[in-house]
Amino acid sequence: MNNKLSKDAYGGIDGKDYVPYISSGSKSGGNITVLIIGIILAILFAASTAYSGMKSGLTVAAGIPGSIIGSAFIAAFAKQKGILGKNLVQGMASGGESVASGIIFVLPAVLLIGSKVTFFEGIAVGIGGVLFGIGIASLVYNYLIIEEHGKLMYPESMAISETLVASEGAGDSMKFMGIGFGIGGIITVITSSFMNAVNNVISYVNESFYKWKLEVEVNPLLLGIGFIVGIEVSLTMFAGSILSNFGIMPLIGYFSSFAKDGLTVWNNPHVAINSMQVKHIAGSYVKYIGAGMMLSGGLIGAVKLIPTIISSIKETLNAKSSGSGKGSSIGTLILLAGVVVGFIAGFVVSGGNILMAITASVLSLFLSLLFVIVSGRLTGTIGTSNLPVSGMTIASIVLVTLLFVVMGWKNPEHNKSLLLFGTFIVTAISIAGGYAQSQKVTFIVGGEKNEMDKYFVISGIVGVIVVVGTILLLSGQLAMTGDNVPFALPQANLMSTLTAGIMSGKLPWVMIIVGVVMGLVLFLLKLPVMTVAIGFYLPISTTSIILIGALVRVFIEKTSKSAKEKEVKVSNGISLSSGLVAGGSILGLVGIILQVTGVIKGAGPTGFAASNIMAFIILVCLVIATIIPIINSKVKDVK
Repeated sequence: MNNKLSKDAYGGIDGKDYVPYISSGSKSGGNITVLIIGIILAILFAASTAYSGMKSGLTVAAGIPGSIIGSAFIAAFAKQKGILGKNLVQGMASGGESVASGIIFVLPAVLLIGSKVTFFEGIAVGIGGVLFGIGIASLVYNYLIIEEHGKLMYPESMAISETLVASEGAGDSMKFMGIGFGIGGIITVITSSFMNAVNNVISYVNESFYKWKLEVEVNPLLLGIGFIVGIEVSLTMFAGSILSNFGIMPLIGYFSSFAKDGLTVWNNPHVAINSMQVKHIAGSYVKYIGAGMMLSGGLIGAVKLIPTIISSIKETLNAKSSGSGKGSSIGTLILLAGVVVGFIAGFVVSGGNILMAITASVLSLFLSLLFVIVSGRLTGTIGTSNLPVSGMTIASIVLVTLLFVVMGWKNPEHNKSLLLFGTFIVTAISIAGGYAQSQKVTFIVGGEKNEMDKYFVISGIVGVIVVVGTILLLSGQLAMTGDNVPFALPQANLMSTLTAGIMSGKLPWVMIIVGVVMGLVLFLLKLPVMTVAIGFYLPISTTSIILIGALVRVFIEKTSKSAKEKEVKVSNGISLSSGLVAGGSILGLVGIILQVTGVIKGAGPTGFAASNIMAFIILVCLVIATIIPIINSKVKDVK
């Protein structure tokens, strides 16, 4: 790369003395073209993240792909082609993705408990969370971004900044993203979403003495996620699936065979315990052990955050006031709007219960305030991709649930209200991380804070509308139960299981406690509890294809002849994988829209097209089509 940031961008001097990449001239990069491109990318990444996140339980940060796509669009359509406009566009892409990464954790849980959510309810809590999260994060901007310059490294922000200043690399990245989009789109069209012409699930299930299941879903977006997250995360998740499908499931199946006649599954009186199939064991027992593991991981993560919460609040209160007034009026207005909308949303979702509206709103705003500051600080340490949103959300929802139980609000409608308050909290937490990351980029490259504030708010609101609309569009499929559901929804399932179980008193505590104990053991062994737990909970068909994607990356790395060649190929592979995720999720969503509206009606594959061999052929084609372009990458691509 010809252009590089100065070493001062990474620290070594006080933030107030840092000279940004653009140090003279206008600090504004915005215009109507930039705004339109930003809104398009916010829509794209919000819809893509919502779809892929509900399917896999994992989300992919939009900062770097947003900066690449945004740079290409700015170069193609904007008259002013400067870095400041590109920065605003990547910020808006991050805004759409951040909203989706939060809302999908909780809002679908309303559907899982058997309730319905209106579009107005969804956007009320979502927009309230967006405004409050951005408002709080904006007010501590001086501390997080300037005073802690060089101490909070913001690793992903620096990577985005380097991408923006090295604009000549965007062409190659766009090429590989386009290839990935094409591969993902073609396979998605011929499989489930459009034509539904061929089987894309390799499935082996054993219902005899040792009950187990091994499946691989040939899904390009999941393979792309595996390549991006790498072998460590993918293998850890798959280990959780191995434990559930080849350890716990056969064990439950073995002991259940000794049950007396007449005894039925605890939540399905139509199924005898001694004749349970794999799908019954997974849905009625293993699932709840996995929920306990995720609960354990979330609570452990929340407890570990206590020192960070204390130090963050203390440092924020003690932060020097110099420079803090910069742009504070915009942040204050956004915060006030967030508080107002938050209370309005509280009254809307409380169904006329004024006491609930006031007490739950105050508690939600207080918890959001705490975790928004923590979210901004942690983003500076580990980036948004590793932000423990699940842990902070679980801790918050447990506290709000306890409030509801103490106040006697325990019926399903109250549970719906509880989950909508939780949606407000998780949206604020998630958007704060994306906001802090984007403002750090703005500080590094030399943009204007106020301008990013405005553009980020717009992208957040657009993201809320898109994500809530997507969830309502998919509501029929999201609410499905049983085996082979189209969307795994691990986090939302946990939220629905936890809140409904506590409020009704019918939570299968033995299995939950077993999961909590297993999570505690993993923690004591210094293993990533939440990653293993999500793998334990997700269908093995999902974690297996994610692992295959990671193995493709390992193959690319091992066959590279030099460090420079490996860097080029992995970078291009990540771009191609981002295209796989975008192509698979966007076209998958379009396919569902066409199905819902009756435009297409896939009867499903038959004969050889429905066989495991057909799915295996599709898998081989997907892997080869992914590897070949990356292998052919040339080192000169980054010179």
